[in-house]
Amino acid sequence: MAKQLERVSFAQFQTQTDAPDLLAIQLDSFQEFLQADVDPKNREKKGLEGVFSSTFPIESTDGNIVIEYVHYEVGELKYTQEEAFDKNLTYSAPLKVIFRLIDRKTGEIKEKDIYIGDFPIMTNRGTFIINGAERVVVNQIYKSPGVLFSAKNKEYSSKIVPEKGSWLEFLIDTKKDLMYVRIDSRRKVLVTMLLRALGMTVEDIILRFFDMQEVVLDDSSEAVSRLVGQYLGETVYDAENNVIASAMDKLFPNTVNQFFQKGVHSVKIITSESLQKNKTLVNTLEKDDAKDNMQKAVKKIYSILHPGEAAPFDVIVRDLNNMFFNNRYYDLGEVGRYKLVMKLYNDLEKQDRDALLTSYTLSFEDISRALRHLIAVANEEEPVDDVDHLGNRRVRSVSELIVAPITSAFSTVEKSIYEKLSTREIEDLSPQNIISIKPIMSAINDFFGMSQLSQFMDQTNPISELTHKRRLSALGPGGLSRDRAGFEVRDVHYTHYGRVCPIETPEGPNIGLIVSLAIFARVNHYGFLETPYLVVKDGKVTQEIVYLSANEEENMYIVPVNVEMDRDFNILEEFPRVRYKGEFELVPKSKVQLMDVSALQLLSVSAALIPFIEHDDANRALMGSNMQRQAMPLLKATSPIVGTGMEYYVARDSRAVILAQEEGQITAVDSTSITLKTKKGSTSYKLSKFRRTNQDTSFNQKPVINVGDKVSPGDILADGFGTEQGELALGKNAVVAFMPWNGYNYEDAVLLSEKLIKDDDFTSIYTTVFECPALETKLGAEEITRELPNVGEDALRNLDEDGIVRIGAYVKPGDILVGKVTPKGEPTETPEFRLLHAIFGEKAKDVRDTSQRVPHGEDGVVVDVKVFTIKNGDELSPGVLKLIKVYLAKKRKIKPGDKIAGRHGNKGVVSRVMREEDMPFLPDGRPVDVLLNPLGVPSRMNLGQLFETLLGYAGLKLGVKYQCAAFQGASLEQIETQIDLANDKLLKELREERSRYGEAEEQIKEYWDIVKLKKDGKYHLRDGRTGEFFEKPVFVGVMYVLKLHHMVDDKLHARSVGPYSLVTQQPLRGKANFGGQRLGEMEVWALEAYGVANLLQEMMTVKSDDTDGRVRVYEGIIKGKNVTAPNIPESFNVLVQELRGLALDIQVYDKNGKRVPLNEKEKEMLDMRVHLV
Repeated sequence: MAKQLERVSFAQFQTQTDAPDLLAIQLDSFQEFLQADVDPKNREKKGLEGVFSSTFPIESTDGNIVIEYVHYEVGELKYTQEEAFDKNLTYSAPLKVIFRLIDRKTGEIKEKDIYIGDFPIMTNRGTFIINGAERVVVNQIYKSPGVLFSAKNKEYSSKIVPEKGSWLEFLIDTKKDLMYVRIDSRRKVLVTMLLRALGMTVEDIILRFFDMQEVVLDDSSEAVSRLVGQYLGETVYDAENNVIASAMDKLFPNTVNQFFQKGVHSVKIITSESLQKNKTLVNTLEKDDAKDNMQKAVKKIYSILHPGEAAPFDVIVRDLNNMFFNNRYYDLGEVGRYKLVMKLYNDLEKQDRDALLTSYTLSFEDISRALRHLIAVANEEEPVDDVDHLGNRRVRSVSELIVAPITSAFSTVEKSIYEKLSTREIEDLSPQNIISIKPIMSAINDFFGMSQLSQFMDQTNPISELTHKRRLSALGPGGLSRDRAGFEVRDVHYTHYGRVCPIETPEGPNIGLIVSLAIFARVNHYGFLETPYLVVKDGKVTQEIVYLSANEEENMYIVPVNVEMDRDFNILEEFPRVRYKGEFELVPKSKVQLMDVSALQLLSVSAALIPFIEHDDANRALMGSNMQRQAMPLLKATSPIVGTGMEYYVARDSRAVILAQEEGQITAVDSTSITLKTKKGSTSYKLSKFRRTNQDTSFNQKPVINVGDKVSPGDILADGFGTEQGELALGKNAVVAFMPWNGYNYEDAVLLSEKLIKDDDFTSIYTTVFECPALETKLGAEEITRELPNVGEDALRNLDEDGIVRIGAYVKPGDILVGKVTPKGEPTETPEFRLLHAIFGEKAKDVRDTSQRVPHGEDGVVVDVKVFTIKNGDELSPGVLKLIKVYLAKKRKIKPGDKIAGRHGNKGVVSRVMREEDMPFLPDGRPVDVLLNPLGVPSRMNLGQLFETLLGYAGLKLGVKYQCAAFQGASLEQIETQIDLANDKLLKELREERSRYGEAEEQIKEYWDIVKLKKDGKYHLRDGRTGEFFEKPVFVGVMYVLKLHHMVDDKLHARSVGPYSLVTQQPLRGKANFGGQRLGEMEVWALEAYGVANLLQEMMTVKSDDTDGRVRVYEGIIKGKNVTAPNIPESFNVLVQELRGLALDIQVYDKNGKRVPLNEKEKEMLDMRVHLV
C-alpha cells in the first residue's frame, strides 16, 4: 500500500507542520455562495440567497401587488466533467427560483418556479469548466470599506467609504485652520454647512463636540471678567423669550451687562480646554454664514451635488437625508460597519459594540465620532491610518466576485418589474411574465467569460494549478490599475507576515500587485486575512491555536517558532526576542502572548518548496518560486532527494493524485480505474488518461497499488502528472559539476550529458488538440468527407472512409487531419453536370477544400479522435452540425536551446549535448550529467543550491530523501554527518565486493581514499576526452533540475515566403502568423557598418514590400536567372497615399521625367491619356 514517503528531517524544533486544505479559499467561498446542500429555510443571507433576499419583496406603487422571493433550487448536474471538456460545454446545473405574486385586493396568491438558466458549478479542484476550458476565479485584495484617516501636505482627512452610496470625506486644512467636507469627490464646503443641512442646530453641534460648564451670575466684577471672551454653549433668552445672545457667540462686556439687566441667573459656557482642542471647528462655525439658516445650507449643498438643477425645498431635504440615512441608497455593508465600529467606538463595551453592527446606514453619532477622531488626529493625539496595513485591505473571494455582477443585473430586473407592474393589467400578471431573467444570465456569462479575474487556468503542472487558485490580485474591477499603483502598495508590509508571501510575485509591471496567499493563511468572515498562532500563557506554550487578523495581532507580543523551550513547552529564555507592531524587541517571557505555529508560516506554497531558501537572496528565491510553475511534467517523474516536506501537500491538494476516501481493500486495478471494497460496499475511482491540459501538457494518472492491498483514508491510490509516490515531482536529480568547459557554459549556458536523453530523463509529452467543426452555411451544409477536390491519394493515405485521420498515424505540417468541403455558389445544374457528379462524386461538385491540416511547426502522433454529431444527441454550439477533435501527442526530448533551471532561481539554456564518454568524470568513473558555470553563484547570492548539491550527493549514495523546510534545513555539521554515513555505507559495500576478489586491506584503503565522498564536495575530475585530470578540484553533487516550458521547438522558426500585410505588403510578424524576420532601424545601422549595400537593398525591397520584385525574384530563382533591379516599395506608396489624404497631390516621375503610376487605377488613367494623344 502506498503511504506518504518517509523523509529524514533536520528540524530542530517541533512545529505545526500539517498544512490545511490549500484549496479551502476557493471551495469554501463557493459553498457559501450557493449553499446548495443547505435546506432553503436554513440558508444564511449570503451569496445568491443574499442577492434574492435584498432585492425582494417588490411592491407596486399603489401597494396592491407584491412579488415575494420564496427560495431557489439547484438541480442535478447536466454533464460530467469529461463531457464538458470533450464537447466544449459548461459544467453547470439548472437554477430554478420560486417566486410568489400576491394580489392584496383579491387575496389571490400565485406561486411559480422560474428557470433562471444553467449556473456554472465549481469542480472539486476549485475550478470552473466554461465552454470546455478550465478557468479559475482569482481572489481580489482591495481597499476595505469603512473609515480611514490620512494626512497629506498639512491636510488631514477622514474618508467614510460605503459598499454602496456616496463617499463622505471630512478634511482639516491646517493652513486655514478650517474643517471641510467633500461628497463624492465634488467641491468641498465647510463641514458645519453639511451638519446644518442634515438637520443639526448649532446647539446640537456644541453638545456633540464641546464640554460646557455652568456659570452662576452675580454682579461682582470677578464674574464679569470671567465671562468676557468666553463662548456661549447655548442660546440665552429673557423673560419674554427674546434672544439675548445665541449659542457660539463670543461674550463681550455689554452682552454680560445685558444678562444682569434682563435677570439671567446662570449661563453655560464652553470650557477653554474644549475650545482649544476644537479650535478648528470654532473657526469653521464663525466663518459659516449659513450656520443660522438651515434652508441656505441645504440649497448650497444641493447646488454642489446637482449644479444647475432646481427642486422644492422638501424634496432637497428628503434627497439629502436619503443619501446617508436610507438603506435603499446607502449601505456601509457588514464589513464597512464593522470597521467603523472598531475604529470609532472602541471606548464601548463589547456587547454595546456588537449591538451597533446591525445598522448599515450612517447616523449622526457616526459622523460626530468621525469628526472628533479627525480632530484628535490633527492634534496628534491619534495616529493616521496606514492604507497598506492588511487591516485596511480585504479579500474578495469567488462568492463576492460573482455576487457583484448579479446584484447589478438585479437592479435592471427591479426597474423592469416596476415598469411592468405599473403598465400591465392585473389579470395578465404572473411571476413568469413580470420577471425578466435575461440580464441575470447575461451578467453571469459575462463574468465567467470576460472578467479580468476569471482567468484561463495555468495548468502546466500541479504547483502552477494550485498557485493560480491561491493568487491574490490587486487589479480588476474596483481595484488598482498597474499604471497608477505606486511603490508603497507594491512593497512588503509587516502585516503580510503569515498572510501574504513576501517572495512570490511576478517580475514584470505587476510586481507586488499580484501576490500569493501564505500556507496557513485563511480569510475570515469579514474578508480579512488571518494567520494562526499558538497561545502562550505565563511563559508556557499551550496547544491552543487562535487565528488573528492584522488588527487583532497589532498589540500582541509574538515569539518565533525557534524560541528555546523545554519538553513541557516552557520558554527557557528569560528575555526572548519578540515581534511587536512590525519591530523586534526583547521582553520578559511573562509578556509573551503568542508563538508562530510553523517556520513555513510566512511563505507561500511555491516558496516553501525551495530547500535552504534561507540561504538564497530574495530576488533569486522569487525567480525560483516562479520558475517551478513553468516546469514541464516529465515522462519519468522523480521526486527530489532534497525536498521540504511540502511536496506531499501540493500533490494532495492540487488533486493530481487520487487518495483513498475510506478504509478498505483493493479488489481490482487497471490503467483506467481502481476498485476499493469497503464496509459500505464497493467504490470505483476513475483515472484520467493522457488528458490534455490548458498548457498542452499531458494529465495522466497511473495506479501505485496492487490488488489485495489494504488502504486507510488518505493513502495514495494513483499518481498524477508531475508526481511520484504522492509527492510533487517536477524534475530530475542530476549529478552536477560547477566548472567552466570550453566556453560552452558561458553566461548561464548549460552542458548536458547525452545519457539524460538516452534514458528519457528530461522527456516530456506535449499534447495538442485540433478542432474541425462542420457548419451550416447559407449555401448549404459543410461536409466531412474523404472526397476532396484536387487532392492526390498520397495526401489521403492516413484518412479513414469518413475523411478522419486514423489513430496512430504520424502527421507532419500540411497533412490532412479532417477532410472537409464547403459549398461554393452552385451554378445551375445541367444534365452534363449531374452526369459528371454521378460518375466522379464530390470532386466534380462546386465545393472548396476547407480541410483541417496540421499547422506549420506542429507534428506528432494521433492519439485520439472524438466525433460529436447532433444526430447522436450531442449538444453542440449553435450552427455546428458535427465536431471532430483530433489529439496529437509528441515526445519532446531535451535539446540545445531548451531552458532548464534549479529551484533557487539558477536558470540557463542548454548550449550543447555532449556524448556521455566525453563528459568530465568522477574518481569512481561516473560521468557528471550537467555542467554549470561557477560564476553563476557568487554574484546571485543563491547559496542554497550549494547546500542542496552537497546534501543531495549524500542522499543519492545513502538512498534516502531529506526534508529541509525553510529555516529548518540541515546545517553544515548535519550535512557532514550525512556524508560520513554515506561513506560508512560505501566503505562497507566496497569491502564486501573487493574481499571476494582477495584484495588486501591496503589496496582497498588506497582505492577508498580516491572514491570516498568529500565533506567540501570538491573532487579531482578527469576530462572524458583525454583522461587528464583538470587543474583544480571541482564542486560536484546532486541538484534537482527542472525543464521549463520555454522550449526551442516552440520558438525556432524559419520562412522563405509567406503571408504579407494587406496595407504595407510587408511580411507578417511572429511564428503564429508564419512571419518574417524584422529589420529595425538599429539592425540596418549594423549592416550599414559592414557596408553590405546589395544585401541591404534586397532586404528592404524584394524581401520586404516590393510586390512585383518579389514575384520576379522567385521566378528568377526557379529559372536560375539573375535578379533584376528592385521596384518602388509599397511603403513609399503608403506614404504617398497618406500625403494625398492631407490634400497634397503627390506625383512620382522617373529620371527621364516620365510619370510613374503607383497603382492599377493610375496606370489605366495614364494609358488612356497616351491613347487619346
